[in-house]
Amino acid sequence: MMHYFSRLFLGLSILILLSCNKEEKIGLYSVYQLDKYRLDKPVIDLDTTVWEKQTGLMANFPRGITIYKSSEKVNSKNTNMYLLAFNPRLNIDLKPVVSTVAKTPTTFFNEENGEVYACVNGGFFSGTTSLSLVMYNSAVGSVNVKSLTRVYNGANTTYYPTRAAFGLDKDYKPSVSWVYSVGTGNGELYAYPQPSPNAEGQAPQIAPTASFPEEGALWTQTTAIGGSPMLIRDSIIHITDVEEMITTSATPTSSRPRTAIGHLKNGNVVLFVAEGGSTNIPGLTLQELAQQMLSLGCVGAVNLDGGGSSSLVVDGETTIKPSDAAGERKVISALIVKKR
Repeated sequence: MMHYFSRLFLGLSILILLSCNKEEKIGLYSVYQLDKYRLDKPVIDLDTTVWEKQTGLMANFPRGITIYKSSEKVNSKNTNMYLLAFNPRLNIDLKPVVSTVAKTPTTFFNEENGEVYACVNGGFFSGTTSLSLVMYNSAVGSVNVKSLTRVYNGANTTYYPTRAAFGLDKDYKPSVSWVYSVGTGNGELYAYPQPSPNAEGQAPQIAPTASFPEEGALWTQTTAIGGSPMLIRDSIIHITDVEEMITTSATPTSSRPRTAIGHLKNGNVVLFVAEGGSTNIPGLTLQELAQQMLSLGCVGAVNLDGGGSSSLVVDGETTIKPSDAAGERKVISALIVKKR
């Protein structure tokens, strides 16, 4: 009998040891998933002397989404800035939408079905044509503009810029990259570790391909919004308005209303708007916008359409004051944050 129990004890000991030594395969997404078990973990770590949580706008928010406001001066300028941060792995959906009819972000918010938390203006547009990538669940509504005409050596010349985009993959892992839709129509979406080195006044680069710029690869993101220019990549401010040929539209050195999207190291998403366009609150330059996103902890960030287009609607209420005298500008694309 003693011999039997000894063998039983030895067997159990071996099983416990094997269980303890079992290798667990943990990928980046799995690490992100650990956040859901920390109920006390904030969505974003902020200096609360600078950023104030807007609990009055959060009555209908679930766990994993929050909004803050700051009026701290930036380079001696008055500001009115809001950020919405959320964890896309906690059943909170980021839904880029594009319309054939221009609508205000408030209209986009009100017309969306389901439990909607917020809406912010999206990418660039001209008339009723989107000039920026809009993709949701792998369905492409529009692509980043594929060609531009600029004067070179006194003649109208075609350029093919790679422009910035923010995306989430099927596991809701975020990233930013310079992208181009290779081929006819929507083509195949390629991402590049650096932009095509175009610049006004210089000879145009060839149209991007699978091999140019170097180290391009098919972009695996399934939900994305395009903008321009890149603000932050790999935790470093890297503003590429010249290469993306957006300098005129983005007015990098001008203080104006701004909208941006970024992501934190833990995979949470940040939407940011800054009021501007008035003598009292002029807005931010691109460099100041990038610095704000970096100070929030963003490891990647992209500028979206700004100026009179900038607007963030939360729980049906506008946050910043639109710079257009008529109020919110009608836009072609928007980002909706809602229950998945």
